[in-house]
Amino acid sequence: MSTHTAPKTVLITGTSSGIGLAAAVAAAGAGWQVIATLRNPAKAGPLLEAAAEAGVAERIQVKRLDVVDHASVATCLEEVLAEYGHLDAVVNNAGAGRVGTIEQNGLDELRDTMEVNFFGVVEVTRAALPHLRASKGRVITVTSVGGMVGQPFNEGYCAAKFAVEGFMESLAPVAARVGVGVTVVEPGAVASEFVASVGVDLPAMLAAAGPYAPALRAYIDHVTQTFTEAQTPAEAAAPIIEALTAEQPAFRMQTSDWARTFVGLKTSDLDGSAVQNLMGEWVS
Repeated sequence: MSTHTAPKTVLITGTSSGIGLAAAVAAAGAGWQVIATLRNPAKAGPLLEAAAEAGVAERIQVKRLDVVDHASVATCLEEVLAEYGHLDAVVNNAGAGRVGTIEQNGLDELRDTMEVNFFGVVEVTRAALPHLRASKGRVITVTSVGGMVGQPFNEGYCAAKFAVEGFMESLAPVAARVGVGVTVVEPGAVASEFVASVGVDLPAMLAAAGPYAPALRAYIDHVTQTFTEAQTPAEAAAPIIEALTAEQPAFRMQTSDWARTFVGLKTSDLDGSAVQNLMGEWVS
């Protein structure tokens, strides 16, 4: 990482709630100047309240950034460089869930999911890389255990997260050659507004599910139980701060023991049967 007399700067996307909000406050608490970005800065109230409560409001600046809008990304980065002169890290956190199966969701919804969760990450990373090369900085991307293990009724979301994992795994050795570190952080279940942001009308979805209704009902029951045991956003954000501050962070970091066990199932499952059997239980 670069050395500056001024605080190091980190740009974090998707900071209106959940992991992004927690990461912004924690990074500021660790001494970073945080550029906390949101698609709609009018929704920054909870972030600013949390920052004030933690005593770090002076180290958090809110800016607009829509990850699927090229001009928005470019403008935000231009402003950051003009105001601070350097960018030391980017945390790609913005994302959106999508529950459903492809026969019923269709390709437009799948493309929307990929646009936010994959191409938005690529857009921000690409735009930031010249500045991170200059600072010998880092790219940290919040993916999901769903980027390692495909999950029922999450084909689009998991496809996007798989794509992010593949993109970052491929980029990491290349970026390292020019002094940029790359890390992915894989949360499991997190008690945050992300779940609400999926925007699912469960009764309507079940009524429209046709032959998929029994499996969907079983999946919803499983997820509802899982989220009663979820991490807090602050717990899930802790590895992000570790990736920002550690001398040599790992490429892949999970946010909990449960996430490590879940991902470990996939990495040891050469024929896919263990994952398929487990996912089959989720929809039975």
